[in-house]
Amino acid sequence: MAQNGAQVLKEKLLSIISDKNMQVGIAVIIDGKDTLVINDDRRYPMMSVFKFHQALAVVDYMERHDLPLSTPIYVDAADMKPDTYSPLRDRYPSGGEFTIAELLTYTLQLSDNNACDILFGYTGGVGATDAFVRALGYRNFAITATEADMHRDMLLCYDNWTFPLDSATLLEALVCGRILSDAGRQFIVETMIGCDTGKNRLLAPLQSEPVVVGHKTGTGDRNDHGRIIGCNDIGFVMLPNGHRYTIAVFVKDSAESESDTSRIIADISAAVYDYVKTL
Repeated sequence: MAQNGAQVLKEKLLSIISDKNMQVGIAVIIDGKDTLVINDDRRYPMMSVFKFHQALAVVDYMERHDLPLSTPIYVDAADMKPDTYSPLRDRYPSGGEFTIAELLTYTLQLSDNNACDILFGYTGGVGATDAFVRALGYRNFAITATEADMHRDMLLCYDNWTFPLDSATLLEALVCGRILSDAGRQFIVETMIGCDTGKNRLLAPLQSEPVVVGHKTGTGDRNDHGRIIGCNDIGFVMLPNGHRYTIAVFVKDSAESESDTSRIIADISAAVYDYVKTL
């Protein structure tokens, strides 16, 4: 990253977030080597971004137990919790038999909360996911609460946290093939490319561009102070000129509207893309 260009980009990003009533953390890794961070010194609630971490742990679990992602499991109707976001439940309210790959697709592409907790139950809970990521060498994060836990107590959303760079480097490790098998890595990458949530965030300025984008969003409710607990998006972008980058944007305790909060992430995404495409 050219020093002058990097400084211009950083100043642009700072100007985007400077007058906003929220905390914003940003991490960008360009071509696997050049790194830019802003406000990477505090904890940001991950919300459903932790489903990316979970997906890595689930695929690792399956590989260690020599089980294919096509392995079916039976889901009881009692696991289809009614008071949570769950396209899986909406389609199959009585439960049924689903493959691990199907459940991962629901979590990564649709951010399904019931599918998430079903997978936690299958692979050893949140502790197993946290331990797996820590074993990879990451420390600036924590995963301690399930979706059901966070719905019972909103404050637990703050206990599933990350620094932006930790999430960006974890995603970078996946994209570069440093973790999981080729087949497992490719499954997660391709599933993230099909993500159907948060199209008004990282993806917004890129939809008409000749790029490949995979991402995972996280969205929280408003806390007792009327602030959005978390509005997040992490992703990778591959350009036709051979350049690529990984980006993580976390917004904490936003007092803005949901649309304005998401627009901040879109504006950050546009600024980073405009810089990388000129390299």
